Amino acid sequence: MSERTTGLSIGKVSEATGMSVHALRFFEREGLFLREIPRSGGGQRVYAQSDVDWLALCDRLRASGMPIATIREFAALVRSGPGNEPERLALLREHERDVQARIAELQACLAVVHTKVVTYEEHLRDGTAAGLWSPMPADATPGGSRRD
Repeated sequence: MSERTTGLSIGKVSEATGMSVHALRFFEREGLFLREIPRSGGGQRVYAQSDVDWLALCDRLRASGMPIATIREFAALVRSGPGNEPERLALLREHERDVQARIAELQACLAVVHTKVVTYEEHLRDGTAAGLWSPMPADATPGGSRRD
């Protein structure tokens, strides 16, 4: 049997990847697959497991903040075959640096949030939480300071 008769339908690929049918069609239109997706005699797309595996990678790259244009560039490099591995690596290294920078920024945000959590926990435990970040300070004096 040929791949065209044993492949996966767009619905099955949608189920397998968690991506919508619309997203799968978008990926195809944008040239993000490694090959042209063949069609059955009835015109339906027929995907291979390798397409699903590639989509899983693309989905992770996208979820990690890689722009569609960069995914398209990466796909074009992979599609063109051996000989451009240094370019692929450079692209992935740059994205890795971007992700690490975003993680560092999120860690800084998390530190601020954690400090507020600890402050609120202490005030709740000590019974001094009333008025924390209220519109007016507890003494109702304009310009008064807040306790957290």
